[in-house]
Amino acid sequence: MILFGILALLALVFAVFMVATRNAVHSALFLIGNFVILAILYITLGAEFLGLAQILVYAGAVMVLFLFVIAYLSAGTEASETGPALAWQLPLGIAAGVLSLGLLLWGTLGAVLTPTAAPPHFGSLAFLGRALFTTYLFPFEITAFLLLAALVGVVVLVRDER
Repeated sequence: MILFGILALLALVFAVFMVATRNAVHSALFLIGNFVILAILYITLGAEFLGLAQILVYAGAVMVLFLFVIAYLSAGTEASETGPALAWQLPLGIAAGVLSLGLLLWGTLGAVLTPTAAPPHFGSLAFLGRALFTTYLFPFEITAFLLLAALVGVVVLVRDER
């Protein structure tokens, strides 16, 4: 429990630094650190496959893609200035953050107050594969499409007019 608490606190610190930094490359590096800490947390909880997948897929492939896009767009060279046209974003961002924190606390407290037993073989590769390609296939495909759309949107928004 002590190791879990230390790792969880370290993951929170990396997440805060990731959001607070103004340089996109530094933010991506803090995100890589957060992914590695989450992988260690998965391994300590007995979900070795999820821990290894976290390192290989997220800390490896996805972050290489993010860093490539940042380098391609030269987004890490300067911090963007917010002007009067973007003044409405601060209250909206604060409201979204408070709403997200409230939903996170509601879900966490609900899970703590009414614990349920995990099904047998919950963390096994067979259970995960069966659930991913049967029950959760549509959300998996929608997530892949949304990530692709976000990547294309970033390239379109930041590219120079030629």
